[in-house]
Amino acid sequence: MLPFKKILFPVDFSQQSIGAAHYVEAFTGRFDAQLTVLHVIEPPSYNDTLMDRAAQRRERLDTFLASELSYFKVEKVVAEGDPAANILKVATARQADLIMMPTHGHGAFRRFLLGSVTAKILHDADCPVWTGVHLENAPPLDKLEFRNFLCAVNLDAHGKKVFESAQEFADEYRANLTVVHAASLDRESARRKIAELTGPESKASVVLEAGEVSQVVANVAARLPADMLVIGRSPTPGVLGRLRTHAYPIIRQSPCPVISV
Repeated sequence: MLPFKKILFPVDFSQQSIGAAHYVEAFTGRFDAQLTVLHVIEPPSYNDTLMDRAAQRRERLDTFLASELSYFKVEKVVAEGDPAANILKVATARQADLIMMPTHGHGAFRRFLLGSVTAKILHDADCPVWTGVHLENAPPLDKLEFRNFLCAVNLDAHGKKVFESAQEFADEYRANLTVVHAASLDRESARRKIAELTGPESKASVVLEAGEVSQVVANVAARLPADMLVIGRSPTPGVLGRLRTHAYPIIRQSPCPVISV
């Protein structure tokens, strides 16, 4: 999965977008990535004209986070129409290998508890998706640390890919890695299956706890405390998209940003 070389950052000018930008800066700098900042203009209201709105939004995008992103090669794109559809379209056209966006914002980004735009991206994007809640309180770039990574796994074939992605992060940042599983089997059986996923050379810590999946993951993330959580999405799209059953509540309850692979 690493390194990320093409990052897509959709923005709506909210405080959540500003908070997410701190992490975008960190990843763009770390991986020397090409960054595309995208703003999507929704269809105008009755009293608006699309031409006026487009000109205003383009001007605002030019100045938004200008100083924070001045060190990077940044492409700024303004699109018009459905936000989720345009984000996915640009991600495909730019061959993005990571989409970074908050779960909440304003306008189209705040229709449900987990914003409908974010939900659509999580369902349909082919590349990993980074999300975060409460990003209006995100630490500044110089305070960001990646010391503890947490990986939530199912005991299935895709769990191995999720673990390997988390291990890449831990290796890149020389950080600690913890694997968590809400035990659906007896602990010994679950531990054996996790050992098969991680392999004999793994130095990752393993936490097995009984309970509701999202709550177990959130509790472990808070105790570590985790700087980033890695979870899985379905490797193939289906009727319900790529997002797995527990992904919504995990993302909503996680005290740290989540990257889904």
